[in-house]
Amino acid sequence: MLSTEVENGHIVRVRPGVFALPSTVPEVVEAAAHGGALTCASALRLHGIWTLNDDPAVHVWLGGTGRVHHVPGCSCVGHYFAGTMQLGLAPLEIVLAHIYHCHGDEAFFAALESGLRQRKISSAARNRIRSRIPTSARWLVDFARPDSDSGLESLLRLRLHLLGIRLECQVTIPAVGIVDFVVGDRLILETDGRENHDGISHRHKDLRRDAAASRLGYETLRFDYALVIHDWPTVEAAILAALARMVERG
Repeated sequence: MLSTEVENGHIVRVRPGVFALPSTVPEVVEAAAHGGALTCASALRLHGIWTLNDDPAVHVWLGGTGRVHHVPGCSCVGHYFAGTMQLGLAPLEIVLAHIYHCHGDEAFFAALESGLRQRKISSAARNRIRSRIPTSARWLVDFARPDSDSGLESLLRLRLHLLGIRLECQVTIPAVGIVDFVVGDRLILETDGRENHDGISHRHKDLRRDAAASRLGYETLRFDYALVIHDWPTVEAAILAALARMVERG
């Protein structure tokens, strides 16, 4: 019987009629305790998707007409988006639509490209995601690519696109290798995520690549996670200044 399984610790009673295995992720259990499915940033992380937001709150999808089951001391965020909700972890395409509504263009776009890169979003799912966000934002789905190596690359490309700057993505340069972006004929942009390029060996490799690019007449601008996420004005100013120098040199 269920009561015996609970007493033996084989299952956990979440609330009346709802049970979970002891190994279930705590955020999923908490969402189920409130009568919904885990969504937004926490759900993206469980799906293995890059997320811009370190939002610690548990976001709960309750469906369009769901009823929240209040838990004492809870700080969960409830979402009443339409759709057929099932307890547990919300499907990725649903989570992405919720991310747009909760966190905006950039968080949505970076997460979408992360999912495309990992082949976790089919063409049909991409179309459904597009239909779930406002008409004014659907260009983000059309603009998304499956070859972005990181959320930082996605953000850089999106922000520069909004400035009217066209980038060539994932460009192979002989003697240098594949670089993140090339602007014009001679400007290389590289983004170094917080999970990459740490340590002496990676730093040495980056410097060798930059030196090889310089021998070929390229200028390389390299930005890390902290610059892109927390100091974008510095990044933007550096890129615009480099482009101005290119124009002056003709």
